[in-house]
Amino acid sequence: MSDTSRRLLPPMAALHCFAAAARHGSFSRAGEEVGLTQSAVSRQIAHLEDWLQTPLFERKGRRVSLNAEGRDYADAIMPALERIRRATARTLERRPERELSIATLPSFGMRWLAPRLPRLTERHPGLIVNFLARSDEFDFADESFDAAIHFGLPDWPRVEHDLLFREEAIPVTAPALLAEHAIETPADLARLPLLVQSSRRNAWAEWFERAGVAAAAPAVGPSFEHFLMLAQAAAAGAGVALIPSFLIEPELKSGALACPFALPISGEQAYYLVYPPDRMANPIFRHFRDWIVHEATGAALPDFTN
Repeated sequence: MSDTSRRLLPPMAALHCFAAAARHGSFSRAGEEVGLTQSAVSRQIAHLEDWLQTPLFERKGRRVSLNAEGRDYADAIMPALERIRRATARTLERRPERELSIATLPSFGMRWLAPRLPRLTERHPGLIVNFLARSDEFDFADESFDAAIHFGLPDWPRVEHDLLFREEAIPVTAPALLAEHAIETPADLARLPLLVQSSRRNAWAEWFERAGVAAAAPAVGPSFEHFLMLAQAAAAGAGVALIPSFLIEPELKSGALACPFALPISGEQAYYLVYPPDRMANPIFRHFRDWIVHEATGAALPDFTN
C-alpha cells in the first residue's frame, strides 16, 4: 500500500468509536458499546477529527450531535463498516466443504422442506444443509447463504430462479364452525369471520370472484403474518382462512381443518429456489439444487457418482 493510500485510511478504532457515537448521539453510550470510557471515545474522535482536519460533532456541554460534515461522513462510511463486519463473519464461519446454508420461508421450511430431508440424507449422506428462516429478500453479497426459497415473481436481482411449484390456496376452517353456521354455498362463507395472511389481504376478493359470488368487497377480519399461525386460528374456530393446501396437509388429514368448497385460487406468484450463478460451480450445491427441483417438480435426478 502506498503512503498516499495509507493516509486515506483512518485508524479502525477511531472509525469504530465515531460510528457508535453517530448512532447514539452520545460519547458515553458509544463507550458502552465499544467497551471504552467516555473520555477514551472522546480522544478517539478528536484523533479522527485531527486526521480529517475538520470537526464532525457539535459539542454543547455533555451533549453531542453530528454536524453537516459528520452526517455526510457517517452516511458514507457506516455501510462500508457493516460490509466489513459481514465479510469478516463469513470468513470466520469457515463452513465445512460439504455444508450448505439455505434461507427459507418459515412455513415452507416447516411443512414442505423438513419432512423431505430424510430423502436428501439418504441420497447424499455426507451433505449437511443448514436451514435458517428468512422472509425478506437480501443481497447474497452481504450474506453467507448459498441459496434461498423465494415466493413471488422471478424478480430477485442478480440471481438464478429455479421454479419449484405454484401454490393453490383453499378455504379452510374448523368443522364445528361449518356445522354451526350451515354453510351450503360459497356466498355463505361471507357470514363467517374471514381471516387473512397479512401480505395477501385481497385473497378473499379473488376467491369470491372465482366462486362467482357478487363482487361486493368482503369484510376481512384479523390478519396473521405466518400461515401456520393462520391455520391455528382457523382450527380453533376463529374464522375461515385461505391457506395453501400443501402447508396444511396434516390438519386436513386429521380433521382439525375442513375445506367446505374445492375451489382453489392460484396466481402468477410461485416458489423458487434462488441463488447466485456462481454457486453452480460447486458440485455439492448442484446435488442439493437437483434434489429440491426433483422433489418439487418430479424432474429426473442425475446419476451422481460422488
